[in-house]
Amino acid sequence: MMKGFFYGIYALFFNISAALFPLKKNRVCFLSMHNEGFCDSLGSVCDCLREKRSDMQTVYITREDLSLKNPLRLLSFFLIKSRLLATSEYIFLNDNFLPMGKLNFKKDAVITQLWHAEGVFKKFGLDITQPDEVRKAEAAANGKLTYVVCSSEGVRDIYAGAFGVKKQQVLPLGAPRCDFLIKQGNAEKAREELLQLYPQCRGKRVVLYAPTFRDTKEGNLEIMRHFDTKKFTALSGDEYVLMVKLHPQVHEGVKIENAIDVTDFDDVRKLALFCDVLITDYSSICMDFAFLDKKTVFFAYDLEEYTAKRDFYFPYEGYVPGKTVFTLEDCAEAVKEETDREKNEKFKGFNFSFFDAKSSERVIEAVMK
Repeated sequence: MMKGFFYGIYALFFNISAALFPLKKNRVCFLSMHNEGFCDSLGSVCDCLREKRSDMQTVYITREDLSLKNPLRLLSFFLIKSRLLATSEYIFLNDNFLPMGKLNFKKDAVITQLWHAEGVFKKFGLDITQPDEVRKAEAAANGKLTYVVCSSEGVRDIYAGAFGVKKQQVLPLGAPRCDFLIKQGNAEKAREELLQLYPQCRGKRVVLYAPTFRDTKEGNLEIMRHFDTKKFTALSGDEYVLMVKLHPQVHEGVKIENAIDVTDFDDVRKLALFCDVLITDYSSICMDFAFLDKKTVFFAYDLEEYTAKRDFYFPYEGYVPGKTVFTLEDCAEAVKEETDREKNEKFKGFNFSFFDAKSSERVIEAVMK
């Protein structure tokens, strides 16, 4: 109820601005409602736009604008940034913005959903079970979209269904966030930066453990009860060093032993470039490692339970680009095994169509005609 009230207030300010002020040609608004800190496709398109189109005026709206800890910034979100959004010619976003269903955008505004993940893995959007109120708000917000960008032709139909849009609105132009992964020099820079921060990784094979969060507090506590970092490092041996990146909901109150805690390191793309092996469960970070032809081990101790609650687009064990294990011992052993190249290539080929570091350019050219 409270969220609905604030959505209505925001819509009121937005719609008044849309009625009173003209569309500002060449104004671009980047709407970042996902906690990626612009280390995603939104940030990649933003960087490319600054480089290619100096004539564009850019506006930024982020989750931090909604913080109750900063009343002045929150007031600006309602009074000023609503007007900037209402008068923008181009709008890019990386997640759902539920007030959108109530916003009367200018007829010439072009709204592009870049999303915060590549390919398809867990079901998302309108393909998951949601409370009726949330589902209606999300469907209404998606009804305002001009385009949805996806990473390959193979996932185009799924994106159309998940966002409730026509297939022709979905543009399979590649994943802009992946431009960073193969842009010349970025791997060397990431390695230099991370070795400066964590010199103990020098000369070691680096394993990154990055699980996704669960829906309950108890479920989040179970994650690190199953993955004993001290035991894992003993099982894997001196050749390896372990990094752990947790979701804030999982990280709270957790003691990490015999491993490097990189939870606060913002850019997972740099971690993907730096680390040799990934251990995850249901996180889309596996897409980055598959794109880079790097090994992933899937430690899915609660697969049956998780599938019942969230489910996947394809049967999990046959689809993921790596070995699925259910015990810590098997996990440590799988890290030492050879990468399943055939499985990774199949996964990579389905989820990605472009490997040229030009997806951001394609998006800008297609959207800003």
